[in-house]
Amino acid sequence: MAHEHDAIRTGAAPHWKPEDVIGKMTLKELFFSHDYRHIALKGILTSMVMLGIGGMFAILFRTELMVPDVQMMGARVYMTLMTLHGMFMVFGFLIPLAISLCYYMAPKVLGLDKLYWSGYAQASYWTLIAAVVLLIIGRPDFTWTAYAPMSLRVGDELIWMGYVAIMLVAISEFLAGLVLLRNGLAGAAKTGWSKLPMMGWGCLSVGILLVVSTIPLGFIGFGLLSDWAQWGETAYFDPARGGSVLTFLYIFWTYGHPAVYLPFIPVIAVLYTLMPRILGRPMWSYWSGVAAFGLLTVFALPIGPHHFQPAFTIAGPYQRVIQILTMLVFIPSVLHVFNWIATLWFGKIPASAKRSIPFKFMIASIAFLIYGGATAYLNGQISIDSDFIHNSYWIPAHFHAMFLGFVGQMAIAGIYYLYPYFTGRMYNQKWANMHFWMWQIGIFTKVTLMFYAGYAYFPRWVFDYLPIPEWVFAQMGITLGAYLIGAGFLVFMFNFAWSAKRGTIAADEPWPVEFDEPVASATPAE
Repeated sequence: MAHEHDAIRTGAAPHWKPEDVIGKMTLKELFFSHDYRHIALKGILTSMVMLGIGGMFAILFRTELMVPDVQMMGARVYMTLMTLHGMFMVFGFLIPLAISLCYYMAPKVLGLDKLYWSGYAQASYWTLIAAVVLLIIGRPDFTWTAYAPMSLRVGDELIWMGYVAIMLVAISEFLAGLVLLRNGLAGAAKTGWSKLPMMGWGCLSVGILLVVSTIPLGFIGFGLLSDWAQWGETAYFDPARGGSVLTFLYIFWTYGHPAVYLPFIPVIAVLYTLMPRILGRPMWSYWSGVAAFGLLTVFALPIGPHHFQPAFTIAGPYQRVIQILTMLVFIPSVLHVFNWIATLWFGKIPASAKRSIPFKFMIASIAFLIYGGATAYLNGQISIDSDFIHNSYWIPAHFHAMFLGFVGQMAIAGIYYLYPYFTGRMYNQKWANMHFWMWQIGIFTKVTLMFYAGYAYFPRWVFDYLPIPEWVFAQMGITLGAYLIGAGFLVFMFNFAWSAKRGTIAADEPWPVEFDEPVASATPAE
């Protein structure tokens, strides 16, 4: 059985079995049940809605950018769509989806009988929904980073809703961090630290980051609201009233850089959970993965200042320390990637894996992690970043490779894998393959041409541009890639809904490990 890897460390009988959770779930259970399956499904389905909305915003402003000159919107509308796209994708899609997958998988993988502190998980979900409602009504146009003092000078009388939404996002993620931290500790208490599955280490790592980093984000929202409403005689971030923009930068990026790892670490834990099941053998190395989780947790926190080094607010030895720490973060990332490649390399790939859509998305996500990580080397170089790439499309290319290419695709791999456990049925293989190839072509085209545009020094945050041939070619290709990604998402959602009612009934073991010819069984490694 592919799930025997659960019992290797937990000592508990695997409790994975396909069931029609979605079909049997009532609206009351969906909204208010503390069953970990219902909580996770609610988060996953909501994240898909957020992806659809955020993606629609992207299609709209990408259509504007397809060719130069203004066609359908001005700067204000463009910036509003860009802001909502960034916030919906990061706060509404990537982070909640990665966390929800952990909500579903942690009790099973760690041998727990429930999701501990599920009430906090419920509160986290509804707090995020409140934030989304405020963002839709308030329509902020201050970008997802909300840089002061710009974020205090734009918007209309409803802009305060954007500030409150930031505070609510911080509360939501803080509560989710408590849940993951609690369940990671519960898993360690059950198995002992030396046998804790990778899912447990991932929950502990991201739980710590969520709890620590979201406190500064909450203060950012409060400080902006206070400055805008002019509570008191002084201000936090408004320089016109004695506030400090530099203080804003340090506080925001204390959250902003760890925010990269808030969806990153959970999907790494998902990858570590799925790969041995699909391949039918344990990971090449256990302790290197554990060490990499720990190092990511440590290095994620202090290196935020490299995000604003072009502002020349950091200099001298401190700037060099930040550069060195930024380079050191490559170490845990490479440890993870080497572990995955070694696991694939030292053993035959089952025929069942080659047919598996989750496995295909997993391999594609690793490829994009390497692509985005290798090109990120330039981001950490002080002179190159400050003088050339920081305010160009090179930066969006990097985080689209990491966020959509790696995190998004690995999360989708998790959904495909869990699909029979959600619905009791298998998805349509033909449509799933169509979705896979549409996303690979679309994401690769978009990311690569974003790098090309950055190399041609196309600036960020512009709604119109000069008809320079390199810029026109890049923006046309990026937009076509976005269309293809959007079409692939529609195929995915249709397959999800259609197969839930008409798909093939899932076997008791929906993911059997099958080889074209017999091979020796692998021995679990420590």
